[in-house]
Parts: sequence; C-alpha cells; structure tokens
Amino acid sequence: MSSSQAITSLTLTSLPKLSTGKVRDLFALDDSSLLFTATDRISAYDVVLANGVPGKGLILTQISAHWFAVLEQKVPGLKHHLISLTPPASAPLTPEERALLRGRTMVCRRLKVFPIEAIVRGYITGSAWSEYTAKGTVHGIPQPPGLQLCSPFPNGPIYTPSTKAPAGEKDENISPEQAVSIVGKKYAARIQELSLAVYSAAAAYALERGIIVADTKFEFALDEATDEVVLVDEVLTPDSSRFWNAAEWKAGSEAPSYDKQYVRDYLTSSGLKGKPNVELPASVVDETAAKYRDVFQRLTGKSLEQALAALEN
Repeated sequence: MSSSQAITSLTLTSLPKLSTGKVRDLFALDDSSLLFTATDRISAYDVVLANGVPGKGLILTQISAHWFAVLEQKVPGLKHHLISLTPPASAPLTPEERALLRGRTMVCRRLKVFPIEAIVRGYITGSAWSEYTAKGTVHGIPQPPGLQLCSPFPNGPIYTPSTKAPAGEKDENISPEQAVSIVGKKYAARIQELSLAVYSAAAAYALERGIIVADTKFEFALDEATDEVVLVDEVLTPDSSRFWNAAEWKAGSEAPSYDKQYVRDYLTSSGLKGKPNVELPASVVDETAAKYRDVFQRLTGKSLEQALAALEN
C-alpha cells in the first residue's frame, strides 16, 4: 500500500468543511463544486472503528473513478458527479494539503442528494437472506421458494432501497413503493431504472475479470438545472459492495469476499458487533488492506501505485 500510516482525520485550513461522514469529508471549493475526500476510516454496522486501514481512501477514490469512466461508456444517458481527480490550480490549497489529498479526493459537482440508498442485489446473502428465511420476502418483495444462500435471484437482480439515516442512526430497508413516497414517483422510477442498468453493466464487466458483484449500494442526486438524476458518491467500491471470487463461489455456502464483509465477520465472531471504540487487530487491518488492494487490481487491471502515478499526467 502506498502509505503505512492510516489517515483517519483530514484538516484543511484553506477550505471550509461542509460535512464529515463515516469515511468521507466534504469541503467546499466554490458554489458549484466540492472536494469529495476519502479518509482511511472504516465503519461496520454503522459504527466507525477506532483505527483505519492504510491506503483505503486511495482505493475507494481510484476505484470509483475507474467505474465512473467505465459506466459512462456502458450505460446510455448516465450522468455522474465527477469532474476531476486533482483540485484545480486556482484552489487555495497549501502544497502540504495538496500532498495529503493526492489520490484520495474527487472534485465533484454540487447537487441535491436524494435521501435514499439505492441497493441492487444480484445474489441473496446478508440481511436479504435473513429476511427471506424468516418470511420468504426481500425488502417485502415475495421471492420464489427454495432459494439457496448466495444463489442468484432467478428472475435477475432486484432493486431494494433503504432509507439514508442521519449520522449515528441505522439505515432501514424499505420497499420500492416506500421509496416513491420519499422521493416522488418520477425520480423513484429513474433511480430504480438507473440502479438496475448500472448494476447489470458493472456485474458483467466484473465477471469478465473473475469477480461477482453480489450486491451494491448507489446514491443519486438531482441536477436541479437540468432535472436529471445523477450518479454520485462512491460507486462499486469494496465498502459499498459485496465482491466474491467467481472461481470460489458456489450456491449454498458463503463465498470468500473481497470487501468489508471480512471486518463485519471479525466483529460478529468476536462479540464486538455495533460496539463503540473498537480497535481492529493489526492482522485484520492487514488482511482487509490486502483484499481491497487485490480486488482493485482485478477490476481495474492496474496496481494502486500505477493509478496514483497516472494522476501526475
């Protein structure tokens, strides 16, 4: 990894901070753009852990940028918020701040984010499996009987939104109908359409590279000037997706993952799920970093170091 020290807090004296999320900090550049900056913080079960994963913010940023470029080509009419991977020369940043931001920030358009998470599931696992085994439904949507753990949904991927909870609160799974009541019929339909199109394009692309995208979470915003729904936030990262090794996958058992599930599994097995101020052991940090690095290389075809070097051009 490009840095052995995890960067868990970012202070820029040159720009006003707009918000601090579980992983990202947003800074204002001007009236129409912002810096969307990923730290090395890691959260699980809606709790930020005490220590970070070195280089994780670099991977989240560079893999998102890769996907924005791929998806722009593969999904007709898709718009996204990424402008650039380097702050403009006109931004009032010190050389030290520019060095700190290198590789972990995106210059993005300022847009009005919809207050729902757009989740697409291609395979049944996690909370979807729990609900299915209890009720035969996923987000309240009836599913065929006899599905196996980690099997693909027989009728293709399903759209299963959730609420976007304020900091410190938990997102709640909702039905597509409930999403309509939150964002309105027109925008809900477009979000659902784009979510499924983006997932399908990404899943096919990833499978060619030996990776199954079991499920993933998107966020969308409204460009009020054009009334267009725009893909924003991170996209198809190991934080927001379940990535499985296609060679090791089989229905009926949990597949080895290249994502945050490894950290969740550690917390659950250690009795630490949802507890505050948990510090991950060095072995878990190292293994998580290795998994993130591995899936980055498989999906992008280059190492993180190569991606960072390309920023200089």
